Amino acid sequence: QVQLVESGGGLVQPGGSLRLSCTASAGFTFSREIMSWVRQVPGKGLEWVSSITDLNSGSRRTTADSVKGRFTIFRDNAKNTLYLQMNSLKPEDTGVYYCAKGESLIATMASGTRGQGTQVTVSS
Repeated sequence: QVQLVESGGGLVQPGGSLRLSCTASAGFTFSREIMSWVRQVPGKGLEWVSSITDLNSGSRRTTADSVKGRFTIFRDNAKNTLYLQMNSLKPEDTGVYYCAKGESLIATMASGTRGQGTQVTVSS
């Protein structure tokens, strides 16, 4: 059974930065999977944030317009870890961030691999 564990969230002031991590359990073929970050924003549904393809596909990134230029997804296949570098954070980025297998919101939901999430709060 795939286990993904997110970490790195916290309270940060507007304009600040955070780096989220997502570590996959042993036995999960992490390097072969397209991975995404999604978030649950208060009062809204799940929102896809960014995805990165597998190594054989060149680790191509796709990012939502709402965070483009501020957030960067990247991966370390040797460590079975996915990251999300978040800069210039805004209050509207507040939410619970999840990593999951898949390249879209629907795909991540269908994969059933979301971890427990990590809370990000952007507030002064």
